[in-house]
Amino acid sequence: MKVKLLLTIIIGLATRQLLAYPNYITNNNKLSKAILQTNCSTGFQSPQILATLEDLDINESSGIVASRLNPNLYWTHNDSGDGPFIYAFDTKGKKRGVWKVANATAIDWEDIAIGPGPKPNKSYLYLADIGDNNRVRPYIVVYQFLEPKITNNNSSVAKSNASLTKKSNAIKLRYPDGKYDAEVLLIHPKTGQLYIITKTPFPNPTSQLSRIYKATPPFSTKDINTLSFVTELHLPEPVSFFSNRLTGGDISSDGQQVVLCDYQRGYELCLPSEETNFDNIWKQPLSSIELNTRIQGEGICYRLDGKALLTTSEGTTPPLGEIIRK
Repeated sequence: MKVKLLLTIIIGLATRQLLAYPNYITNNNKLSKAILQTNCSTGFQSPQILATLEDLDINESSGIVASRLNPNLYWTHNDSGDGPFIYAFDTKGKKRGVWKVANATAIDWEDIAIGPGPKPNKSYLYLADIGDNNRVRPYIVVYQFLEPKITNNNSSVAKSNASLTKKSNAIKLRYPDGKYDAEVLLIHPKTGQLYIITKTPFPNPTSQLSRIYKATPPFSTKDINTLSFVTELHLPEPVSFFSNRLTGGDISSDGQQVVLCDYQRGYELCLPSEETNFDNIWKQPLSSIELNTRIQGEGICYRLDGKALLTTSEGTTPPLGEIIRK
């Protein structure tokens, strides 16, 4: 849970200062081959604002992911205090529907991801109930469920009449070495491996380390799954009090790139084309990415073709940012 007003004011000021610094699905095979041609070395263009999100029920967008089942549409969710709802929208910011996640509760939802699941050739959404500011939760939960198919009729449905998703699987997770606060969930698009990246301790403006943990499917839905420690991620030198506190991330749909963000900056890592072990991506250098101004930016994802990033921010009618690869 966050002290929203204070964070909003401080982060808004810090962001403005910072800006002054210089297939897992058969149908996606062709797309994956095209994405393989892109790489980190090309960099990104300056950020632009595509739209603002018109759905007033989206007031604390804490994660974003590109739909696999519904081309050119995106999913988001609110932070703590909303309930187990997901929201769909397009690149013009237009509302495309709201769903209640069946068999789920929302304590502190922090991120959303997409990837394979128990049924072959099906797209699953993953909701990360992993926030733990006080580091007291005995376990955290990631909800896994089939991605809904969106129709034109869904656009006019009110939240009070939200459609129900297919029943979700509650994947309970525990760190092997303590309790952590985290806001980043990643799902590998081919293997389905689940990654959680911790947030640096608060307040600690000089910290440059986040910890990476993973779990390998199939996941137990009866017992608590113990995460495995992968490595530490060394972040660049902080430029403000809120730098290096990772709040969102995504893996490109070909599994070759990872994008992360904190409240102010974006970062990308790329797996060398000849590398087959995905975990070697964490050994690669971080490329810094200029993001659009965000009052409290927590959501970032790849566009489905991998040629752009999209961002959201907390607050009512938040901006939808796009950063196109050069």
